[in-house]
Amino acid sequence: MDKLTSMNVFVRVAKAGSFAAGARELDISRAMATKHIMSLESDLGTRLFNRTTRSLSLTDVGVSYLERCQHVLTEVEEMEAAVTHLQTEPRGLLRISAPYGIGSTHIARAVAEFLKIHPDLTVEMILQNGPMDLVDEGVDVAICLGALDDSSLVARKVATSLLVACGSPEYFAQHGVPQTPQDLLNHSCLVNWAVAPKDKWRFKTETGYTTINVSGRVWANVGEPVRIAAINGLGLVMLPFYVVGRDIEKGKLKVVLEDYLLPPLDVYAVYPHRKYLSAKVKSFMDFLQDWLEHRVSMPPPE
Repeated sequence: MDKLTSMNVFVRVAKAGSFAAGARELDISRAMATKHIMSLESDLGTRLFNRTTRSLSLTDVGVSYLERCQHVLTEVEEMEAAVTHLQTEPRGLLRISAPYGIGSTHIARAVAEFLKIHPDLTVEMILQNGPMDLVDEGVDVAICLGALDDSSLVARKVATSLLVACGSPEYFAQHGVPQTPQDLLNHSCLVNWAVAPKDKWRFKTETGYTTINVSGRVWANVGEPVRIAAINGLGLVMLPFYVVGRDIEKGKLKVVLEDYLLPPLDVYAVYPHRKYLSAKVKSFMDFLQDWLEHRVSMPPPE
């Protein structure tokens, strides 16, 4: 059997945790996936998986072989990209990951428009707020908010959005309007803990920066729950303008502490470091940057 195909099957089965799930990802039968693994084990003269009727786990050799297979498959992909990098029309599968908030709104809309332009392209979107291994997960582009920690990845800033502190007119009528960041200590602050640090809001003052430890009745790992809570008068939020901009325009939320400049939130497109960037990735990042320019980066209305 083709060794590279068998290695790809092995990686998918190992990541999926079962022969059936790995086979489904590759659109092959479970029996065919089993044949590929058995072929590898026969060639290597050792077992790659510990199999029982209820579980599947890698052997020690399997763990080592998995790492090497992923490296080989990446090298092959890069070699093929090097041969075909002059191709200008994006095609094939583009895997994108993004946080729930911006992913389910702006990125999803951008993807829909991008696909209209490129009929030979298919997109798979993965929405999650936690970190993920782009290489292990086969992600081509990850949308990230804020600074990038992993130096092995390449980050391209595609947008900058203002952060705004705001609350509903009903809340302010009942509890008053904060005049300084320190006033927030006496207010209910609804926390989006996907933005680190999760319980600290930072403001710029005349003498530098001040950080306020905030707390409130609603905490969430995405912006939408705290946005809804704020509209319903449960407290203040600090969110990107692209999340609350329409609510501000409609008068559902009112911006406060405008004399204290909040640090902007940068939006990055991140991809694994490769010498040859595929046409589909480059085209999407170019399109996304243009798409987000007037949708995410716009300041709040005066």
